[in-house]
Amino acid sequence: MVLLVAWAARRLPTPAARDTLFPVLTKRIIPCLDVDRGRVVKGVKFFDHVDAGDPVALARQYQADSADELVFYDISASHEGRQIMADLVRRVMDVIFMPLTVGGGIRTLDDATELIQAGAEKVSLNSAAVRNPKLLADVARKFGRCATVLGLDANRVKHDGQEVWEVFVNGGRVPTGIRVMDWVKRAESLGAGEIVLNVMNADGTTSGYDLEMTAAVSDAVKIPVVASGGAGNPQHLLDVLTTGHADAALAASIFHFRTYSIGQVKQFLADHGVAVRIVKDMPGVALT
Repeated sequence: MVLLVAWAARRLPTPAARDTLFPVLTKRIIPCLDVDRGRVVKGVKFFDHVDAGDPVALARQYQADSADELVFYDISASHEGRQIMADLVRRVMDVIFMPLTVGGGIRTLDDATELIQAGAEKVSLNSAAVRNPKLLADVARKFGRCATVLGLDANRVKHDGQEVWEVFVNGGRVPTGIRVMDWVKRAESLGAGEIVLNVMNADGTTSGYDLEMTAAVSDAVKIPVVASGGAGNPQHLLDVLTTGHADAALAASIFHFRTYSIGQVKQFLADHGVAVRIVKDMPGVALT
């Protein structure tokens, strides 16, 4: 029923109309675990990574913190031609009860099936979907739109002196020449049920999300858009969930290094009129 309401809300023409008719549809706050060889790492604009901890321990902490969902990316699997670590996914699922989205190194329908069987609720297709768009349709046909996520690494680049929003693959290492707005519309038509938009120029900077690009993508499609890249404080999440029209906000650095707790962020959002899920006795429910 929740997925049906979310889908129906996205069918409305504008974010204002959706918010008017579906005022109780809550915004989601989602920690992201970027995993490299079994450890959570965090970088700036996809490079210069530093260790941020053990993925199982962090997942357990975010379960206790009442995160709405968790995203798990094997950030070097596509670049190195490895399969994603299904065993690690199983260990993470042993300590959490919230929905888990998994991405990185998914090249075939069998890969996606293995991850769903390991406990993931959704699979995120990025590089492989660009190379083989039919994979989005195959996953959606087998598991449904609600399990099919487009992971999109976008970058602002210059082509002949003009700024272009371009899709990158292989962990942000390889430009594709594909325009962001063209790709999100095609992915939706193929069966993607959600888009995680990670703007590389903002990633890890803690200076705020790319509101312009996020709003443009959110307004161009009827499926939920998760904003990613740039969160540095609760105001940034408020901005992207309102001005950026995002349905959810993904963050890493501010949660991994305990700059802010999920409870603090949700309390701030609630205080500013954003509908979020707050659990009784949630840790850190008041900003200091």
